Amino acid sequence: MDASAAGHRLTRLDSGARVITQAMPAVRSIALGVFVGAGSRHERDSEAGVSHLLEHLLFKGTERYSSEVIDQTFDGMGAEINAGTDKEATVVYSRFLDQHLERAFDVMSDMVLNPAYPEVDSERQVVLEEIAMYDDEPSDKVHDVLAGAIFGDHPLGRPVIGTADVVSSVPVADIAAYHTGRYVPESIVLAAAGNVDHDRLVELLEAAIAGQETGAALPGPRERATGGQSASAAFAPAPAPLAANVRFEVKQTEQCHLCIGGPGIARADERRHALRVLDAILGGSTSSRLFQEVREKRGLAYAIYSYAGHYADCGQVGIYAGTRPDNVGETLGVIADELARLREHGVSEDELVRARENLKGRTVLAMESTLARMNRLGGSLLLDVPLLSLDDTLAAIDAVSDQDVVALAGELFAPERLSAAGVGADEGAFRAALGALGPTLAAA
Repeated sequence: MDASAAGHRLTRLDSGARVITQAMPAVRSIALGVFVGAGSRHERDSEAGVSHLLEHLLFKGTERYSSEVIDQTFDGMGAEINAGTDKEATVVYSRFLDQHLERAFDVMSDMVLNPAYPEVDSERQVVLEEIAMYDDEPSDKVHDVLAGAIFGDHPLGRPVIGTADVVSSVPVADIAAYHTGRYVPESIVLAAAGNVDHDRLVELLEAAIAGQETGAALPGPRERATGGQSASAAFAPAPAPLAANVRFEVKQTEQCHLCIGGPGIARADERRHALRVLDAILGGSTSSRLFQEVREKRGLAYAIYSYAGHYADCGQVGIYAGTRPDNVGETLGVIADELARLREHGVSEDELVRARENLKGRTVLAMESTLARMNRLGGSLLLDVPLLSLDDTLAAIDAVSDQDVVALAGELFAPERLSAAGVGADEGAFRAALGALGPTLAAA
């Protein structure tokens, strides 16, 4: 099946794998990504971190290409190859000159489809060091503490990076079984942007799947494994919203790292454009309310921002600040005041226009990058996000009204929906300051 829309081409292979491309004939490069429906949300508790560990092991080599040869191949093309894992997907990607498409694809596809799992123990140690490094970065860790407060024991509440217990002990056979179950054609999207020949890419993927060392490609949706869902959609459904929750991890730090947040909206929710505008006004830019009030006017924090995360059927919003313990109360008080002012008094026309123009400018500038276009194509297709044209995206941003922003702020940042997380040395001071955000958190 082949379809063309919004400047891109899409083909679904008989195996279920999909190829999506956007031609940019004016450039000499190609950004290529292999997206797989394998993330931490797909894992059981006993598998926490397997998706991320497997991503690392893809680079250790196949029967055809050793780890050293993989590195030498991309270095020899003046290119880099990298990968990332999040809660719902893994992607292996590279950007290279168009003349190297077949060689780059051959190595990347073999890595993704046919890992050989050599030197697993040495790579376990690498990931354990990554976990230790992450634990030493409270400004990063506090976001996962907040996710745990919001989603509880659900997989969305776990860190993508996993746990040291699982990473250090999960058997290779279990890692291989996870790969066999998740890295299947109907869970794979091959995305490319640049000076790329769509039809040739389709031929290459068809041949790679047909020659997969683990056997013939699966003929369709894996009904028994996923209960009738496609493999990329097989994960625990979103939990019912939990009561407001507070979590704190004691760590000897100079600052208290704090996050406030709650459930958000799903990735394909029509209000996602309004949430982007809300985020830009609240804390997503240097002219935002939180940046101006907390940092510029009062000097309470170096880092202060808001953010939003989206998943297939739910989402999360959050606000982060890092401040010294004696400033926690004032910082949370300012955040509470700005949330109340937003809910009760709305936004000015100047703020609304500036936020919309900010988003439109960033969107257009990002589309000048082949990597950004490739990521947009692959991520949207794998995760079932409507793939709008650039003009339609800009129109959707322009259509966001002040009423849309205020309504969303009133829902997502209602005091009774908010949870709080902190990492620092003084849990008592953190909990005592939460009263500024309302009685629900104060009592949590």
